[in-house]
Amino acid sequence: MKCVLIITYYWFPSGGAGVQRWLKFVKYLPDFGWEPIVYVPENPEYPSEDYSFKKDIPKDLEVIKRPIWEPYDIYRKLVGKKGEKINAGFISENKKSGWKDKFSIWIRGNFLIPDPRRFWVKPSIKYLSMYLQEKPVDAVVTTGPPHSMHLIGLGLKKHFPQIPWIADFRDPWTNIDFYKDLNLTWLSDKIHHRMERKVVRNADCIVVVSNEMLREFSTLSPKRLELVTNGFDDSDMENITTSLDLNFSLSHIGTLNSSRNPVSLWKVLSELSQGNENLRKNLKIQLIGKVDFSVLEDLEKYGLTGNLVKIDYLSHDEAIKKQQSSQILLLLINNSQNAKGVLTGKFFEYLAAERPILAVGPTDGDVADVLNETRAGRIADFEDESAMKSIILDYYNQYRKGNLEVDSHCIEKYSRRELTRQLSVLLNELTS
Repeated sequence: MKCVLIITYYWFPSGGAGVQRWLKFVKYLPDFGWEPIVYVPENPEYPSEDYSFKKDIPKDLEVIKRPIWEPYDIYRKLVGKKGEKINAGFISENKKSGWKDKFSIWIRGNFLIPDPRRFWVKPSIKYLSMYLQEKPVDAVVTTGPPHSMHLIGLGLKKHFPQIPWIADFRDPWTNIDFYKDLNLTWLSDKIHHRMERKVVRNADCIVVVSNEMLREFSTLSPKRLELVTNGFDDSDMENITTSLDLNFSLSHIGTLNSSRNPVSLWKVLSELSQGNENLRKNLKIQLIGKVDFSVLEDLEKYGLTGNLVKIDYLSHDEAIKKQQSSQILLLLINNSQNAKGVLTGKFFEYLAAERPILAVGPTDGDVADVLNETRAGRIADFEDESAMKSIILDYYNQYRKGNLEVDSHCIEKYSRRELTRQLSVLLNELTS
């Protein structure tokens, strides 16, 4: 077997979406002739943990763990959150941001470039340079965010120019939805962009997860640019027995931050509930995961708190059961400058659940393209209340008749095994 070193921040027992992409690649790479070695922090700051992923880790996998220092204890002391987990994606569950939060974000954006994991870069380059001299590998992969992982790859490339390096972008760097919230000075913005260009132009291949990201990164002149989307794992769906909710349930699974808050959807659901007593009684809005306080405020504003079921976190296995038992799966896309290219791993698991999807986002983006291709659901633009109302009423009428279902097409190409096969072909080409 050929050997690939994978450098990632998120790894077991981390929960959430960030860990799943490379956990699944590592699971299936040996089937395609590649032995993975994983390099991860020994003491990371994970927002959530999920031990159900343990079953996906190959028994003989080599995992290298090295200590990391992150400035989160300083942050917690500053904002009075001693002992609390730090949420990802600028989500605030309990209150509006005060001046201390805003000051901390300004410090994070302008002094911790590209992110708070920057202090792991130099020690990792030093350690891995010695490791690779003793145990050479055929390829190196870095995956971000956090994009500090790519700076480790950049440093290793200088020491080992002969080893092909893939930089995998699960999300954009300077075009990510919260980039503007960092309150960057012109100099910090320039440094972020300069780092991004250096990574993109020095890596042997840039891998992205959506067609819109392909277009964005092509402007940075990479040596090679490839698309490998996120996906679903067939084995996660095996031996799951569940029954459909009796309620007319609309379920969102995952982090729901302020930029994903579908205010127009809440307004439409409120209006439909007021005009239809049966719909009001049957409606269940199920939010599973971290939810920003602004979402809860708007649900209360529109009189939907009585229809809300909020669950802070479920293991991946339990989340899949919820997907399969829900009447409708809500896919809420960030209302941001990169909305067209948002194509999350959760979306593909929605496809595998084979329940109707209601997406809120750009009707000319990547999600819309996949929905049209697979016939797995429908999408309404952020402010298109008329389209939302039409979709919901259509779904509700099918629900009342007992025939709310979808007949998805062409989803097999999004299986984790097939995507790993694509990745192995790319690795073989780079190392041939």
